[in-house]
Amino acid sequence: MSETTHDGTVAVGAPVPPDEGLSADRLAAKYGLSVSGARPSLIEYVRQLWDRRHFILAFSRAKLTAQYSQAKLGQLWQVATPLLNAAVYFFIFGLLLDARRGIPHDVYVPFLVTGVFVFTFTQSSVLAGVRAISGNLGLVRALHFPRASLPVSFALQQLQQLLFSMAVLVVVMIAFGSYPGLSWLLVIPALLLQFVFNTGLALIFARMGSKTPDLAQLMPFVLRTWMYASGVMFSIPAMLQGKDVPGWLADVLQWNPAAIYMDLVRFALIDDYGSSYLPPHVWAFAVGWAVLAGVVGFVYFWKAEERYGRG
Repeated sequence: MSETTHDGTVAVGAPVPPDEGLSADRLAAKYGLSVSGARPSLIEYVRQLWDRRHFILAFSRAKLTAQYSQAKLGQLWQVATPLLNAAVYFFIFGLLLDARRGIPHDVYVPFLVTGVFVFTFTQSSVLAGVRAISGNLGLVRALHFPRASLPVSFALQQLQQLLFSMAVLVVVMIAFGSYPGLSWLLVIPALLLQFVFNTGLALIFARMGSKTPDLAQLMPFVLRTWMYASGVMFSIPAMLQGKDVPGWLADVLQWNPAAIYMDLVRFALIDDYGSSYLPPHVWAFAVGWAVLAGVVGFVYFWKAEERYGRG
């Protein structure tokens, strides 16, 4: 920029910066800049998560391998822990409290072991989800990746652990007279639906636990209450029979998701556990719980994507 002075000389002024007067948004758009850690669109977020599928699988396997690396029995604890829990529950509820009424005695052990294994799948997924962000802040702050990878990976880790336990469950079934048949194939859709449900819960509690670390101390009590109300150690219809229980309470107990998924696996594996033990429309409720928890959990977690690891 120049102008002529009174004596005829030309004075050269400072040039106007090309970015002068641009707002921060326009300046960022001009140079292709974006906010660090900004939340992408929901569709883009799903795409990013799919692109990290190999990381999610590898991370879940590494966590599973490292879980018992310091123990002398190593990976055997993956099976021993739920079996020991089942043994304790059998002694207390099966023998002392006679919670097996309404269930044939030769069916109660596979009934109980199945319930413990399947509920532990949900319980462990939720507990891992609570700590998914707060327990991995170093990773969250150091690398850029969709944060949903962590709770999804932890839910996948628990699914792999359950699959190890299923080998023992098969032995228990055969030992008590339930042999492999076509109905055993129903375990596959039942566990897949439960995995989607568990992942949704893990995502919900991962977001809640990222801002409230004390939630990890509270959740074991909540999950223990849920376990006692879900029919892990007893048959809900048999327990309610002959008792003056409001109809809505009976429906809540039978249609709660933990009870639904346990009943489906029991129905598939145990020969003498017939449809009379199942609530009506059990598969519809299994699908509904999975879709509801999966969609709500994923959207709820995605909404806070840019806030994880900050503060």
